[in-house]
Amino acid sequence: MEEKPRAARNRTLTILPEEREALRASIVDAGQFRQDPDPAGKVIQADLFAILPLLPDAFADLIIIDPPYNLTKDFGGHTFSAMKDSSYEAWLDSWLPAVCAKLKADGSLYLCGDWKCSSAMQRALEKNLTVLNRITWQREKGRGAKGNWKNSMEDIWFAVKDPQNYCFDLEAVKMRRRVIAPYRSDGKPKDWDEESGTRLTCPSNFWDDISVPFWSMPENTDHPTQKPEKLYAKLILASSRPGAMVFDPFLGSGTAAVTAKKLGRQYCGIEVNGEFCLYAAKRLRMADTDKEIQGYRDGVFWERNSLKEQHLQKQGGKEKIVENSIGHNDSYSGSLF
Repeated sequence: MEEKPRAARNRTLTILPEEREALRASIVDAGQFRQDPDPAGKVIQADLFAILPLLPDAFADLIIIDPPYNLTKDFGGHTFSAMKDSSYEAWLDSWLPAVCAKLKADGSLYLCGDWKCSSAMQRALEKNLTVLNRITWQREKGRGAKGNWKNSMEDIWFAVKDPQNYCFDLEAVKMRRRVIAPYRSDGKPKDWDEESGTRLTCPSNFWDDISVPFWSMPENTDHPTQKPEKLYAKLILASSRPGAMVFDPFLGSGTAAVTAKKLGRQYCGIEVNGEFCLYAAKRLRMADTDKEIQGYRDGVFWERNSLKEQHLQKQGGKEKIVENSIGHNDSYSGSLF
């Protein structure tokens, strides 16, 4: 595939011609997986239905699924076509039970969707697991609509095999937020830090701190529906322990595998598109040396732009220099966010 010309400040990941052979060598096809069916650390380029029977049941601690939504979309030459709601639900039923079978008894599963297919996803999921919650997260990108509300939200369904026995690490996913109306007790800050003007808060099921990958972020690829590493980091930290196995049956550009690796988990992913597998392979290679997840620092998630503000406060008279170095986009793209 011929690489698109990039602007000088565009940090979108590209695959250089001289990298392709080595990256392809790190990707496993269906035949190779049949010879060595250990899922750990594998990016598998194959059709999902060909690989699911080869995977051991109950091998995954956490499953994250971002399937095609019920709309017509070109995924690098593989087009998914919109269909009737009943047909889409039947399509979900054709593979979701087999995917759920790969979950351990105390495992958790997250299923991503949008408003149009979310109800079908809930019904399909409830046939196999116990649904505990629906997360709604706010996207910064999205086209306006003249005759309807702009679509700027997506859902993530949270389900488990056993509602009495599953991992949920609340402390790992707390968020540091700015204090709007600080409260004091005996003249001292109560539940907030005076120097930074922030407090740690428990996470809710509405997330408004996520930046969708765009051209100035090094995690960005040309995948049309790429999920942010910060989004998946919350799921992985909340619902798995270090060393746990994270499985993504629709791996795309590799966000689930890359984020799992950065956070000290094992990973396995299936993706039918060869170019997307190359994106995943290169991002996994980069994660050997770069563990940074934008918006997550020192074991805490920060709300959008708050780290930038703290950095500017500490730099005194250098605010303009720092601001120019990161550009003017409303979603901070510097290394501190």
